[in-house]
Amino acid sequence: MPKPLPTRLLHVTIERRLQDVYDFLADPANMPQWASGLGKGIEQIDGKWLADTPEGKLEVRFAPANDVGVLDHEVVTTSGESVFIPMRVVANGDGCELTFILFRQPGMSDDKFNEDTAWVTRDLETLKTLLEA
Repeated sequence: MPKPLPTRLLHVTIERRLQDVYDFLADPANMPQWASGLGKGIEQIDGKWLADTPEGKLEVRFAPANDVGVLDHEVVTTSGESVFIPMRVVANGDGCELTFILFRQPGMSDDKFNEDTAWVTRDLETLKTLLEA
């Protein structure tokens, strides 16, 4: 059985109603506004969401719409490997809490994991600024 991957739990408080945040994040077309790692854009072609990245077109699969704040997605790399990205949004008074679990991928160096952590943290801050504006 494979050993569990190291993870980092990233978090941001957003001063906006849960439903507003969920609705924005659940729409794949909004990802380029905050997720800089997905390149210049994302479009739906033949029922698949494809992100235009420096590595080429990558498929992004999204959790189905739900009532419990699950916003998981999966990025399929050019080599065909899948990177699972769990995200959750939960209510906190008039605002909400967004959590993002970053998995350290096999063979990833400490420096690269730290770089990815900083990158996702910046993206979550961009999201917070966008949604609170």
